Parts: sequence; C-alpha cells; structure tokens
Amino acid sequence: MTQEFDLVEATVSDVHDAYEAGTLTCRELVDRYLERIEAYDRNGPELNAIITVNPHAIERAEELDAAFESEGLVGPLHGIPVAIKDQVETAEVRTTFGSEAFADYQPSTDATLVGKLREAGAVVLVKTNLPDWATSWFGYSSVLGRTKNPYALDRDPGGSSSGTGAAVAANLATIGIGEDTGGSIRLPAAYTNLFGIRVTPGLLSRTGMSPLVVSQDTPGPMTRTVADLATMLDVAVGYDPADEYTAVTEFVEGVSYADALDPDSLEGARIGVLRGAFGDSDDPDSGPVTRLVDEAIGTMTAAGAEVVDPVEIPSLDEHVERTSLYIAQSKRDLNDFFAAREDAPIDSVAQLYESGQYHEILDLLIGIAEEGPEDPESDPEYWERVAAQIAFQRAVLTVYSDHDLDVLLCPDVQVVPPTAASIEAGELDTLTFPTNTVIASQSGCCAVSMPAGLTDDGLPVGVELIGKPYDEATLVGLAYAYEQKADPRRPPETAPALED
Repeated sequence: MTQEFDLVEATVSDVHDAYEAGTLTCRELVDRYLERIEAYDRNGPELNAIITVNPHAIERAEELDAAFESEGLVGPLHGIPVAIKDQVETAEVRTTFGSEAFADYQPSTDATLVGKLREAGAVVLVKTNLPDWATSWFGYSSVLGRTKNPYALDRDPGGSSSGTGAAVAANLATIGIGEDTGGSIRLPAAYTNLFGIRVTPGLLSRTGMSPLVVSQDTPGPMTRTVADLATMLDVAVGYDPADEYTAVTEFVEGVSYADALDPDSLEGARIGVLRGAFGDSDDPDSGPVTRLVDEAIGTMTAAGAEVVDPVEIPSLDEHVERTSLYIAQSKRDLNDFFAAREDAPIDSVAQLYESGQYHEILDLLIGIAEEGPEDPESDPEYWERVAAQIAFQRAVLTVYSDHDLDVLLCPDVQVVPPTAASIEAGELDTLTFPTNTVIASQSGCCAVSMPAGLTDDGLPVGVELIGKPYDEATLVGLAYAYEQKADPRRPPETAPALED
C-alpha cells in the first residue's frame, strides 16, 4: 500500500491530486480509512460515531479504480469516501435512524441525495450515529449508545448529526452528510471544529430521509474545508420530482458554489452582530464561547468586513418560542414516513413509544409521543405557529434591510460542549438548550457554521453566519475568506496519524 499520501485532514482536491499522480488508489484510501475506524472508532478512544460500515465499500472502490484507469475521474467526488448520517436511506447498507426498532431495516432504494453522491463518484463508506429520529441536541441513540467528542472524550459532540461530526473531525472519512431541522448540522459542526451549512429548505432533496419537521428539514455537508463544502453543494443541489419543496431550486439555477470561493469576499461585506444571542461572558460555560467568537469577528474586521455591532431582532426569544413546531407537527410527519414504508417494523410514533425502543434521555421524542397531535391541522394553535414562522422571517429580513447587511452573526450555541455526565443526569433539556441555530431554522433562512477555534481547554467553538433565503453563495464566499485568514481547523489529538 502506498504510504506517501497524508490522509489526516486530506481534502477532495488532495485525494484527486494523489489519484492523478499515481500515488494513491481508491482501494488504498478506503482501506486506510477502515484502519482508522478500527483504531479510533471501535478501539482506542472508542468514539462510537459509526453505526455501520458499508460492506460493499471496497468493491465500489475497486470499480472506481477500474473506471479511473479507463476514463479518469468519473465525477467531482470520484473515489471520495463519505460518512452519511443514518437518517438517510441507503439500499446497500442498513438504515437504522438511530433506533433499535429499525436495527435490521434495509431500504429498497437509495435516497435521492445518495444517488447524486454516487453519480458524482463518491463511495458510501459508513453510516453514522444520531439520536433516535434526530430528536436531540445530544449524541445518544438506542441502536448504538453515546458518541464521544473526539476533542474531549467526556463531552458531547452535539446532535443530531453527532456521528458525522465526530467521524469527519477524526478523519474517519473525507467528507460527511448531516441533516438540519433546528440546527443538527451546525451544532455538531461547532462542537467538532468543522464547517457545516444549512441550506434553504428545498435546495437539497429530502426524499428517502426521515423527517422531523418537513418544512424545516434539509440535509447538508459537514466538512473540514469550505472548498469541500462547496463541491458537495454543487453535486447535491437540484430539483427532485419526488420532493415538491425542491421546486425552489429555480431560484439558484446556474449558481456554482465553487465559483463563490473568493478569498477577498469579506472585503466590504456588512455583518450584523446579534449581540443579544450571546451568552453571559462571565459564565464559565459561555464566556469562552463569547471570547472566541469576538476573536473571529476581529479576524473578519481585519479582512475588510464592515461589522455592525450590535443589531437586534426585536422580541427574538418570543419569536423562537412561538415558531417551534416539534411538538405540534413531528408526530404527524414521522407517522407519514412510517406509513409510506410497507416493510417498516414500526407503523407509528405511538407504537414506537409503547415498545420502549428509544433512548431514555430523548426528552423531545418522549414529548412528541406523549403530547404531539395525530392531526395538527385541526388545532388552531398549530396554524398560529406556522403563521408565526412567516412573521419571524419578516422580522429577520427587516434587520438586513434596516442596516444594509449581507449576513447576521452569532455563536451557533452559547455554551461549550456539555459533559456526558450532565446530560445523563438530566440537567439539560432539548427545547431549552441555548442553541442559536433555531433562529435560521425557524425563520426559513440559510446559515453556515464555521470553526471559531479551541478554548484554553481544547473545546471547539463555532461561529454562525445567517444568510438570506437562497443566498448560500454569499455564505460560502464569506466562510472561505474567513477560513483563509483564520485557519481555525485543528484535528483532534485523540485520532492522530497511524504509524506505517
């Protein structure tokens, strides 16, 4: 096996350069990731990020090597091993949704997104852990248990895309796919030193992906670099007749996110700081977050950004509370998903709840089962919440207009990654956890999480840019320019390069 290639922190471009130089094959790359998975996910620190390794990954790698010999790179993700959140259905790999009730569930078809990745040449390497049905900010599932944060093994990697975050951060795959309803890409990206983007719902197909709140759900990339994030968007964005939400892709027709990678994007960009969304600077859990986010703001200012600090979304807390749809809508959306699958082992949230096949800390899932209506449309309060999301978006967009802003800025989450002990002791609640990611999710905006650096204790912190609907290209450009100036990414010490 060729060992000249440095796998740790390798990008899509690095891999392709090595393929074309003849110093690496896809089979070798897959083998080396499998070695790391064995060393760091199954053994060593036992990150517990991966539910299933694709048993066909080596076969797929060999097919791609043969194709490369005859025709070169078959697509922009040729031979790129991907970690996919186990919320996304894969025909060749079981899909559990984090639920022990679905531990043996084998979908008959790939999700539309998986088909796009494969068409671009990707290798589905692993399926990653998530809290059952993506119903928590914390990385616990009934099918696998707790995923550890590779930067601090006693701490949480964030949810619900916890396994993808930990796997990509620890270099167990080149790139990853998460899913974001209220912040489930951005929160784990913040807690694992990654870039992660929530696109405006509809730009990426959700067909073959379990829902939580259909109108807010979207998959998206989680990567170590912005260039890789842009490459994945260019592959994944597009219309899917099976998902009517994707009709909005006409708003970004012809957009290339790779073309947005301009290192000078921050020059003249107007950034409004949502200072009211920061935590208490004197609090030991939120103070380090505020300090690192302020340093990131300083980096952007030095790069030419025009920072407006502070700006305010009036009645922000009230908007967030009034627009929460989890209890109101999620039971219906999950029940529709179960009903559409004849071979599903569970046919309703009620049956799942009665079976007891869910992780005990999942307070939101329990709340959905116990309090959520079967038919929310018969409840006037549900429609009030739906209308409140439209009003929330108007309130957010008014802030852009009043201050002539390109983006808003705040911490992804106000506190450092919590300890497993605090989560397991019941000290934290999903619906009251101080994450700011719900602002974009519940107002219909797009947002990107960027690494702000590591605290003195080595804990990752994320800074979020909130963009206007369908303005993902601006977010990509600003994130890229920030990345070039800040160089914030650091691999975790728990998963170093393996010795030859």
